[in-house]
Amino acid sequence: MPPGRSLPPLTLTDAERDTLHGWTRRRTTAQALAQRARVVLECVSGKANRLVARELRLDEDTVGKWRQRFLVKCVDGRARARHGPLLMRRSSGS
Repeated sequence: MPPGRSLPPLTLTDAERDTLHGWTRRRTTAQALAQRARVVLECVSGKANRLVARELRLDEDTVGKWRQRFLVKCVDGRARARHGPLLMRRSSGS
């Protein structure tokens, strides 16, 4: 995001937070999914993309992409990486 542009706030339900934390701790979680969960959790704490990128050793554009995808689709949005597993989901009956 360009400097000076305000970031929309991210909020999580308790269930979403638990799901994301679970993905970061579970040994069987794909590392890409765990990394996305870490990005969202760090962004939810109010950190700027630049700081999250530095802390997680990622490109700032990558952090911005996953922040935006979470804002649009949330945990139950069934967002997918190009050829990867589901980004995030919770039982929604769909």
